[in-house]
Amino acid sequence: MSINGQAYIVGAYEHPTRKAPDKSLAQLHAEVAFGALADAGLSKDDVDGYFCGGDAPGTGPLSLVEYMNLKVRHADSTNVGGSSYILHVNHAAQAIAAGKCNIALITLAGRPRSESQQKGAPQRIDNPVQPDFPWEQPFGMTTLNAYAMCAMRHMHQFGTTPEQLAWVKVAASHHAQHNPNAMLRDVVTVEDVASSPVIADPLRRLDCCVISDGGGAVIVTRPEIARSLKRPLVKVRGAAEAIKHLAGGDVDLTYSGGARSGALAFEEAKLTPSDIKYVSVYDSFTITVIIQLEDLGFCKKGEGGRFVADGNLISGIGKLPFNTDGGGLCNNHPNHRGGMTKIIEAVRQLRGEAHPAVQVANCDLAMAHGTGGLLGTRHGSASLILERE
Repeated sequence: MSINGQAYIVGAYEHPTRKAPDKSLAQLHAEVAFGALADAGLSKDDVDGYFCGGDAPGTGPLSLVEYMNLKVRHADSTNVGGSSYILHVNHAAQAIAAGKCNIALITLAGRPRSESQQKGAPQRIDNPVQPDFPWEQPFGMTTLNAYAMCAMRHMHQFGTTPEQLAWVKVAASHHAQHNPNAMLRDVVTVEDVASSPVIADPLRRLDCCVISDGGGAVIVTRPEIARSLKRPLVKVRGAAEAIKHLAGGDVDLTYSGGARSGALAFEEAKLTPSDIKYVSVYDSFTITVIIQLEDLGFCKKGEGGRFVADGNLISGIGKLPFNTDGGGLCNNHPNHRGGMTKIIEAVRQLRGEAHPAVQVANCDLAMAHGTGGLLGTRHGSASLILERE
């Protein structure tokens, strides 16, 4: 079933907090939900579909539907890490096209900063019943060293340099300076990134994302409902998902599941990468962006480092503006799951509601792409193409 034109995003809201020691996880979910509903001009009684990921407390939809006192006839708690929320837009559009719901609410919230979680320090693979646990746990696999392996391999195979990685952070910082809610608002240089402390070779402190509390939500509806609301129309043109894993030992660390999800999304949308005016790309680390830009077709494999160099990701300067809110590298990264904020900033760009200093001129087509899990082991990828109608 093609979802091209079958659903629209009518509401989007990002929580302004970056540290919430006085709020519960459920409260953050409710606050972003009601923020997105207010943005759309809808009420909670209009919602008949609810979608959440692994960040949801308790029993997921069961707990949060009750907490927010919703009455839904369709629910989805698919969990593929940080890419869950982009995937949920796809699933919501499918459910709407199938007549399972009319107005779908998707929420994300997290408190990793208040809970003192350090990026890469706790084991992400921490469930003894997982089949991979006995084989990886003895080697101390963490988020950081899993991504550092990918960066090291990319540098070895394609000649990517630390300075090229640094340009991703530089671009994010140029955008974050205009975001009053961003955790890191200072503009940095390539030299600043290259001189920051090594965390997991070759990744340095400024190659890594921030850790924040917060969250976000979006509302997806049927086309006729979207047209009845007094909001700019943002159409879902195409979406796809993929899972990449270690394939029984046939491992190539230089590509992600985005190589498949991106191609399928473009096929459904009947578009090509050259049509996209703005891209929101999951940026847990600088290498994450470079690999995904290659896989999504914005440049050839191995040329990502050269593609991002010299400011090519900076709005108003470069070929392909990215993450104009500052992204996970500078703005926020709630619960190690940045996919939701990628949708929200893409919607802002298409509506013309981004900060004037970073608003992309004539932005009518945008892409949001997320990765959940670890590029170095197994992960889910989700790609979403949106159009301003």
